[in-house]
Amino acid sequence: MTKANEPGAGIALALQGGGAHGAFTWGVLDRLLEDGLAVDAICGVSSGAILGTMLVQGLVRGGPDAARVEMRRLWDGVAAVHAMSPLQSAPLERWLLGTDVSNALLWRGMEMTMRMFSPAQLNPFGHNPLRPLLESLLDRSLLCDPRAPRLTVSATDVATGGAVLFDNARITVDVLLASACLPFCFPAIEIDGRAYWDGGYSGNPPLGPLLSPPPRELILVRAQPAVRPGVPSTPEEIMNRLNEIACHTVLATELAALPPGIRLTSYDADGALVDLPISSKFNGEQAFLTGLFEAGRAAAATHARVAPAPAAP
Repeated sequence: MTKANEPGAGIALALQGGGAHGAFTWGVLDRLLEDGLAVDAICGVSSGAILGTMLVQGLVRGGPDAARVEMRRLWDGVAAVHAMSPLQSAPLERWLLGTDVSNALLWRGMEMTMRMFSPAQLNPFGHNPLRPLLESLLDRSLLCDPRAPRLTVSATDVATGGAVLFDNARITVDVLLASACLPFCFPAIEIDGRAYWDGGYSGNPPLGPLLSPPPRELILVRAQPAVRPGVPSTPEEIMNRLNEIACHTVLATELAALPPGIRLTSYDADGALVDLPISSKFNGEQAFLTGLFEAGRAAAATHARVAPAPAAP
């Protein structure tokens, strides 16, 4: 039996957030499950948290194949919600620009509106199109099943700026929405009198919940580019890159302090995401999501899980 202070407790998954870019993570996980991946612990934020929840539900429901089905249900639902959304390209724009909505008239109008008004002013009732979808998918009894892998969802406490961790028994639709709450788009999610924003601001994702006991292998799936060549010039590009840098800085510090003996495997999405504009994080079109899914599967198929953990500084 593995002692609590020794590596070898199993395999842990760290899943970054990134909005629609999480479809890359879906592809990685789909291929790993197809290859027989067994998971003992998961920590995720934003889309990574929602994916992790579907993964756990599926594993309890019927093992790896059921987990793959559960994750597909999530992303098929996202595409269906997006199909009813006004935030998509018109037919002519799609013909000229493909899946890039950054030059669509509606995106430009929304971008300008968000600079002038707060989410509380634009959306005083806190409507979130993901809520009905999550309410239809979440099964808390599966999360609390004794066979369920340990799951942690992280959200950022607005008042303290710190990460707040929710375990299997505490995960609700509100917790998942809090972990994915972008403060420029939605009012903060209130849970037990505390206000929460996207978990990526305080750790994307935090690794602490996965290290007690230390796992034999830590698998990190990134849904944001770590390296972005060039200098951003527009306000939205600058803000996007600042957010990416902040998220990766926290994660890099935690990775550098990993206990010795833990094998780290990182699936990086830079090749699939680096040329995509910030608007693509809101793009739920089926063709776009499928492309990222296939990119994730390809990354998992070509990258062997043998990368060593970084040495502590």
